[in-house]
Amino acid sequence: MNQIRILLVDDQALFREGLRAVLSARLDFSIVGEAANGVEGVELAAELAPNVILMDLRMPQLGGVEATRRIRSQANPPQVIVLTTFDDDEEVFEALRAGAAGYLLKDVAPDKLGDAIRAAARGESFLQPSIAAKVLAEFNRLSAPRPAPAKAVLREPLSERECQVLQQLAEGKSNKEIASALKLAEGTVKNHLSNVFGKLGVQDRTQAALMARELGLL
Repeated sequence: MNQIRILLVDDQALFREGLRAVLSARLDFSIVGEAANGVEGVELAAELAPNVILMDLRMPQLGGVEATRRIRSQANPPQVIVLTTFDDDEEVFEALRAGAAGYLLKDVAPDKLGDAIRAAARGESFLQPSIAAKVLAEFNRLSAPRPAPAKAVLREPLSERECQVLQQLAEGKSNKEIASALKLAEGTVKNHLSNVFGKLGVQDRTQAALMARELGLL
């Protein structure tokens, strides 16, 4: 079994210890290192080559947003999931702009956290529903009627099913949750998402939601 290599970056030692205990119980996870601040996190990301990093936001020396930005600029960067107590709107948007693949609050259920880590390792994004709602609210706030930018071009019309999958994605649902909601196989959902990404000209779920908003699809 190929284990997902995980780096923990959080200034609270007790929280890291609890997180390590919870995640180490999963056979497909391997905790490869821990960092107590953003500076250590950036260094260990390059040194240990994790697949996924769980990143706190408010830490000494270097915060999680800037640490995420630096990590994502590295060669072959790992995916970063923000795991924090704070859901301040601006911090959510800054973390996503810095390249975070997911944003979860620390009260997330262990199974949901596991799903998010696996999704990130597959190159997918994952937003907790309450966070996804904030992102959509911000999209709506910024979406005063105006022509779509020249670069926002739909390469090919989306099918009805692809539109349904896109809407579910924008609500922060994982592939498994989308499959359950639409009564589809998870592999079918993945295929629909690949088609959606191609038609929108994007690489991941966050970009898809942004582009769909610009095009008036959400």
